[in-house]
Amino acid sequence: MFITLLVVTFAISVAVSGFVVLIFAKPVDDILRRILSDNISQAWVKYIKFAIYVVGTSSGVRIWELERYITPQYGGGQVLALSRDRWVLEVYRTIIEALQGIAWLLLVFFAVSLLAFVIVRRAKSEA
Repeated sequence: MFITLLVVTFAISVAVSGFVVLIFAKPVDDILRRILSDNISQAWVKYIKFAIYVVGTSSGVRIWELERYITPQYGGGQVLALSRDRWVLEVYRTIIEALQGIAWLLLVFFAVSLLAFVIVRRAKSEA
């Protein structure tokens, strides 16, 4: 049952990450094309997409939390049972945590992009 939960949370995290990549592909591409030259901007777009998948998956699949279902709890000596309610909770946590990790990544990306845009704009106006 634990392996199934692990596979399901991984699949959900990848799906959520893919959905976010679809939504933000054009804005990320537009921003990077405006700040960087075309050749290098495409490489950075690919990297940002990869980073979204990595952060989304690693945030969504919380191994340290899932270990509760295979290792005994301190003091009680019992392993938590995977009931239907726990499955629903774990799926919900997976979606929320994946989105939260991706949101932080994109916040940092857009903040750095804004700073880079201001620097590029200022450099062009001085030239």
